[in-house]
Amino acid sequence: MQRHFKSVVVSTIAVFIVMVLASIEPLEWSSYLLHQLGTLIFLGFMLLAYRYWHISSRSYILASIFLFIHIIGARYLYSYVPYDDWTQLIFGASLNDFFGWQRNMYDRLVHFSYGLLLFYAMVESSKFIFKISSIKLLIAIALMINMSSSLLYELLEWGIATTLSPEAAEAYNGQQGDVWDAHKDMALALLGGLIAAVITLFQIRYDRAMINMIK
Repeated sequence: MQRHFKSVVVSTIAVFIVMVLASIEPLEWSSYLLHQLGTLIFLGFMLLAYRYWHISSRSYILASIFLFIHIIGARYLYSYVPYDDWTQLIFGASLNDFFGWQRNMYDRLVHFSYGLLLFYAMVESSKFIFKISSIKLLIAIALMINMSSSLLYELLEWGIATTLSPEAAEAYNGQQGDVWDAHKDMALALLGGLIAAVITLFQIRYDRAMINMIK
């Protein structure tokens, strides 16, 4: 497990820079601040995990990339991220037209990224907390953390939304009229975690094969 403190410092500074830039005239301040409060709590949690649970610098950097994606979503209230305008400007093609999407899909990317990019931190923190060496068991625990944390987030989001006006709740929640929104978000987080789990297993097998070749 590699731990490079400088890369952690650079990643943390980058997160704050992106937060400052995203805070320039966001679409709606109250929902934006609620989302960014979550950003700060999550960043603090990752710093504690790096300090006390000894997660690797790679895991911290991947978590920072997830925060970049989340912060951009928060700036545009998730439902209004103009990714389609960006792709048309850069590539001359519309993602929505290509895939036939009828809604803004950026929130789906965030939940998928949660499972994909935070999987390694979940595995490493589980290894430290539970003192387990079996990689298969650690992967199973990480996937359970993925699912349970996704569920808790959706419940928390629902709880916060019930305290807001209908208009503010819709802006914060970003459901966009989809009654299955929470279920799809949790499924995509799990899909991201499963892809990361497969990559982890292949990497371990590759590393073992290289060691055997050296021997």
